[in-house]
Amino acid sequence: MADTGGGSVTLGLQANGSLQGRWYRWVLSNGLTLLVVDNPAVDIVAARLFLRPGMLGEAPHQWGLNHLVAATLTKGTHQRSAQEIALAVESLGASLGTEAAPDYFVLGLKAVAGDFAELFALASELWCHPSFPATEVALEQQLTLQGLRLQQEQPFTLAYDQLRRTLYPDHPYSVSTLGTQESVMGITAEDLGTYHQRYFCPAHTVVSICGRVEPERVRDWVERCLGDWQVPAGDWQLPVLPHPLPPPTPLRLVRPTHQSLVMLGYQGPAVRSPDYPPMKLLSTYLGNGLSSRLFVELREKQGLAYDVSAFYPTRWQAAPFGVYLGTAAANTRLALGKLAAEIQRLLAAPLPEAELLTARSKLLGQYALGKQTNAQIAQLLGWYEVLGLGANYDLEFPRLIQQMTPEHLWRAAQHYLRQPWVSLVGPESALAEIT
Repeated sequence: MADTGGGSVTLGLQANGSLQGRWYRWVLSNGLTLLVVDNPAVDIVAARLFLRPGMLGEAPHQWGLNHLVAATLTKGTHQRSAQEIALAVESLGASLGTEAAPDYFVLGLKAVAGDFAELFALASELWCHPSFPATEVALEQQLTLQGLRLQQEQPFTLAYDQLRRTLYPDHPYSVSTLGTQESVMGITAEDLGTYHQRYFCPAHTVVSICGRVEPERVRDWVERCLGDWQVPAGDWQLPVLPHPLPPPTPLRLVRPTHQSLVMLGYQGPAVRSPDYPPMKLLSTYLGNGLSSRLFVELREKQGLAYDVSAFYPTRWQAAPFGVYLGTAAANTRLALGKLAAEIQRLLAAPLPEAELLTARSKLLGQYALGKQTNAQIAQLLGWYEVLGLGANYDLEFPRLIQQMTPEHLWRAAQHYLRQPWVSLVGPESALAEIT
């Protein structure tokens, strides 16, 4: 245990031997959670300020609001203009940016250790006192609409949108974080201010910092910058997760292209489900990299796929699980049958132990590579905390993956992958062959 002094700090301190050192956790008296990792490998300090619930807090008519808050949070405060903020960051040679995600909103920053306290003070000002200038909001609104139009030119996005609208009717997961054309056009600068007042509060905030730091000194920085921040937490609940009805026929979207995008989708488990680890392994086994089963079977051996992969994002609520391939229009029907056959092979019998070991090594290797920098570590631990898993999940996840057996994966496949939703994008002549 560490020093429990420090004014209003209420300690929930833990130390952990992972991540090249220890991580510390405090809960400030105002409810803000702080994670600190002392990692002296480089003279760079990185931080992430997370906010829950991300787009899960958006009403359907305001989908995209979380993204617009992210796009304009750094465009002004009640004390500084957008230009003054940009110059302050640039003068430190630092970086600062935001991101909107389905389950969270995050402000990221990094600087050399000597400048970090000044940069963090600026980030705190942005976090607590943004002004959302109307001109900046209008500009970002137009850029968002442009981004949505560009997405409609990408076959994968079209197929994925079609799939998730069916998997998650009237749920935030049914749309891109950008929202929809209709919802974005209806959002005003006042809406951003209202969203900020409702959700930006200490109880919803997780601050994660990693670098060459003294943890207690960092705690004091954060206490000075955000300890007096007193905003009561508003009530909110996770949106009701829908139970989609299987469509009687494949979902189709006709586009005048020479290729087709064929996708099979399922509603998979949430991150806190015991079925999350086996499904993560199945996704890795099917579609992660040049040695994955779909790549080897459908592209290398059968020459059916221009592009083939799988997806299973980590989500607070039930996540979409999918496999897809891009193929020549003339091969659409054949490719759909072959893709479905690969899923049926998973249902027929447990994987050979050797194939599970390969998928496990690949997944754990990539997991380790994903936390090499201070920014990656701050991101990972803060993300686990905001998802309600706690930073200890960094240890728990590899342990769970190591424990998985072929039977675990088989049972998960039997439960989640029995009946696919089929999403197709391609020319009319190719889609007409699919019944």
